[in-house]
Amino acid sequence: MFVFVCAGCGIELTAPVSQVALPPHAHQKYGNGVQLPVLMESGTFAVEPEPWGPPWRRGEDIDPDELAARGIHAPVAALSDGVRGAVVIAPGDIRGTVLIPEKCGGYCCGLDGSDGPNLACEACGRPVAIRIDDCSLWQAVWLVPDAVHPIRVDDADAVPLSWAALTAEGRSTPPFEPITGWGGPRLGTHHWWSWSPRWEAAAGWALAHLLVASDGRPVTVPDGLTAEVFQRALDTLLPTGPPTRRAVLAGPGLAAPDAGVGILLVPVHPQTGETWTPSRPAASAYLVPLPFGVWLWLAFPEQHLPAPASGLMPDGVLRDDPPAPHPDSLFRADPGVFQHTLVRLPAVRSPWLRDILKALTQDTRARLF
Repeated sequence: MFVFVCAGCGIELTAPVSQVALPPHAHQKYGNGVQLPVLMESGTFAVEPEPWGPPWRRGEDIDPDELAARGIHAPVAALSDGVRGAVVIAPGDIRGTVLIPEKCGGYCCGLDGSDGPNLACEACGRPVAIRIDDCSLWQAVWLVPDAVHPIRVDDADAVPLSWAALTAEGRSTPPFEPITGWGGPRLGTHHWWSWSPRWEAAAGWALAHLLVASDGRPVTVPDGLTAEVFQRALDTLLPTGPPTRRAVLAGPGLAAPDAGVGILLVPVHPQTGETWTPSRPAASAYLVPLPFGVWLWLAFPEQHLPAPASGLMPDGVLRDDPPAPHPDSLFRADPGVFQHTLVRLPAVRSPWLRDILKALTQDTRARLF
């Protein structure tokens, strides 16, 4: 556990927090006028390894060699010239700060951080963090790396949960959830059931890897929800006809995949960011990462009773509420997360993948993403 303190005066700026992996939806922009929840769980923090936040540079002004040096292998629209190592926490875990009024840009429905640090240390006035709570953005506080220092407050080394313990804990991420937006009847809020923004970001992340794993050949995924999430995009972006590559779910608690399967959809540890690896990995198997909660739902979907039950709950049944309504729309992976991931995979230098990037016109995005 750590507490982050002001680099100027040493005052504590956070509650005790422990490090976890940065979620793939950390920088997701979702919809228009949507109220997204808090990004990080209380008591946790994550680190953004790349530069993040203002100032921004246009991609056309950046030399390709500079992009390659930063691990980006295809043109991008814009790139941050901020500082590496920004630390993100839940807004409820910030302490001893005040808003900087002249830096509170955004104001569609809240703060968007476009003006840089908008929180200052209450004791010395040093800008230390960016509060984000505008619509369509995940609510978070991003600590400025060179304005804070971590202080260890617990000498005991935290041991991450094992894969077996994570699976037994069963903290999966449901694919559907109620979304709240502004501008409903009488200019209030309104609600609807939708595909989860977390799932759309996870699919954008995994889809980029699936394309690389395909080697330009058709790919099939398991029937059911996995196919509903991935197959339409794969069929559209990849050629048709044999030979076809097969992707299957693999991970803790599942039977070992067949030796001939070349693509494995596997979980990423939510605490360490480690990708699960089979004990006897096939030399040619490509591991496609999925956030653990999304993978767990795909591998072990939660079962609902067809109707509410009365009396005592049957053995093995955890709840009797009816299933969440299925969204009316087709599933669409998040285009921003997809492109962010794909341009950082070296394989994107291949002409056929460059062609896919170039073909992502507004029309294609509207139909697929």
